[in-house]
Amino acid sequence: LHARYVLNLLHETRKHLKQLPNISHVSTCYSEEVTVCGDLHGQLDDLFLIFYKNGLPSPSKSYVFNGDFVDRGKQSLEILIILFTFLLIYPKEVHLNRGNHEDHMVNLRYGFAKEVMQKYKVHGKKILKMIQNVF
Repeated sequence: LHARYVLNLLHETRKHLKQLPNISHVSTCYSEEVTVCGDLHGQLDDLFLIFYKNGLPSPSKSYVFNGDFVDRGKQSLEILIILFTFLLIYPKEVHLNRGNHEDHMVNLRYGFAKEVMQKYKVHGKKILKMIQNVF
């Protein structure tokens, strides 16, 4: 995805998240199903498998992602792009909780910062700074 669109997505995500409280209460009626996921750690195939087995987020399919989206795996940025896009499309059905890997110092140590810089050589620093702002 072109850097311009990544930055736009990050800007819109940040704007949306700033409107939310620090703690979100998610509830559902007994007939609804909620899929809770955690620790994707840059493993895009895991996210695709979850969507394959449980369906894509939609008004009838809610998800809670419990952090640790990035680091370790090679496709952390792609995971963020997908999760942030679904968050903006379905703000009542997609919930993102921050994990300990959504932290700049952890990203420097476990590879996410390096991944962003390799994928976006020219705009990498700007994208990384905006991601840290979203986190």
